[in-house]
Amino acid sequence: MQEQIKKKLQDEMNTLEHELNHELPKELKKAVALGDLSENAEYHMAKQRQEFVKARLRQLGRRLADLSLINMNNIPKDKIGLGSTVRVYDNDKNEEVQFQLVTSEESDVAAGKISTTSPIGRALLNKKVGDTAVIITPNGKREMEVLSLTTIHDEVGTE
Repeated sequence: MQEQIKKKLQDEMNTLEHELNHELPKELKKAVALGDLSENAEYHMAKQRQEFVKARLRQLGRRLADLSLINMNNIPKDKIGLGSTVRVYDNDKNEEVQFQLVTSEESDVAAGKISTTSPIGRALLNKKVGDTAVIITPNGKREMEVLSLTTIHDEVGTE
């Protein structure tokens, strides 16, 4: 799971570095050749893109470093954590729902994959079977009771 995310981020970084080092300098050179830079839209657009690409590269670098710090030994074996699949009873909707807690890059609500940084993900972290999580949402409070839990450690053990 973690290696796939790192590869995806690294691929994006490689693409952006190529654009920054090869494509944007060509665009800037063409724009400079057009003359007066104060009213040169092509030049200003290329410079803006260059700044965006640099900022995105810094952001991706930080995220890659953060992912490298994830230690599987720090993920709880008996509580909800990153990689856990959890079945909960949503008291407000009177229905059972299943979620898998993932990183923000993998988040896909329609597929039941929620980020550990989302309101539901944060509320569920470190809960055990039988615990009730209170989720603060823009629409008010929701309560979810944890019915079952499979941690990332259980998943690795079955593979």
